[in-house]
Amino acid sequence: MYREQIKVLDCTIRDGGLINNHDFDEHFVRSVYKAISEAGVDYVELGYRNSKKLFSSKEYGLWKFCDDDVIKRITHGIQSNTKISVMVDVGRVEVEEVMPKAESPIDMIRVATYVKDIDKAIFLANDFHQKGYEATINIMAISKDQGPELDEAVQQIEEESHVKVVYIVDSFGALYQEPVESLVKRFKAILKTKEVGFHGHNHQQLAFSNTIEAIIHNANYLDGTVYGIGRAAGNCPLELLMGFLKNPKFDIRPILDLISKEFIPLREKIEWGYIIPYAIAGMLNEHPRAAMALRKSEKKENYKEFYESLVSTGLE
Repeated sequence: MYREQIKVLDCTIRDGGLINNHDFDEHFVRSVYKAISEAGVDYVELGYRNSKKLFSSKEYGLWKFCDDDVIKRITHGIQSNTKISVMVDVGRVEVEEVMPKAESPIDMIRVATYVKDIDKAIFLANDFHQKGYEATINIMAISKDQGPELDEAVQQIEEESHVKVVYIVDSFGALYQEPVESLVKRFKAILKTKEVGFHGHNHQQLAFSNTIEAIIHNANYLDGTVYGIGRAAGNCPLELLMGFLKNPKFDIRPILDLISKEFIPLREKIEWGYIIPYAIAGMLNEHPRAAMALRKSEKKENYKEFYESLVSTGLE
């Protein structure tokens, strides 16, 4: 599968940080950045730009905040054509603390939002665009919000924003191929001046196949993570996506080497990937927070009880 317009964004550190309070050490992040750069991936997302007024730097690691000087330090001396991205959540960023692009190593800022907050997302994205950044709007939990209000939100983005890309985000890993096809076509029908992106979670082992489905219907911005790392069941594995795309600009070897040296040992320390409680959350279109809490409890393998607790909650 080769299409020149396709861009791949690696969000290993950003999404992976959701399972360890964004507390990767600098050696690890530098290793990821170097490998992603050598592999020819278009973008690398190094974390969130969150407000230190809302989150304590004692509780969270460096990648919760992505200070410019920290990014400069870990990227120093590495030759790279890979652009650097960070993510902001609506309501969690101090806009005035985001310096103009000319003063920052960051190239792209992605705004994560729910449909109900689309006005605020557009305001943020336009501010970042005005400061010289590439900007996207990522619509989260889209499996919960597919009514007419979604079309209205996408139309508003088309008419009022300067973003480059609008992302479909399967936050709960609940989507199957048919709704992915439907959503991409809905977005493409409305967005005449912007690209469509797709970010899949792997609760039901479908992140990779759903990403392929999005590609088939002309989504050109695609997210992946090394070895599928990410919150709960994780994301579309970057190495599988690179193998599928058959783009000669990509070199999978640095990623395979990175997995051998850094991710296999890391997998012994922190848990991610396909596990039954996450699958149950995906089947029921629920946020994985309850499943994540279960995995930290003494009943972490009691799958039937967990399933029944979610079903009974949904019936109340």
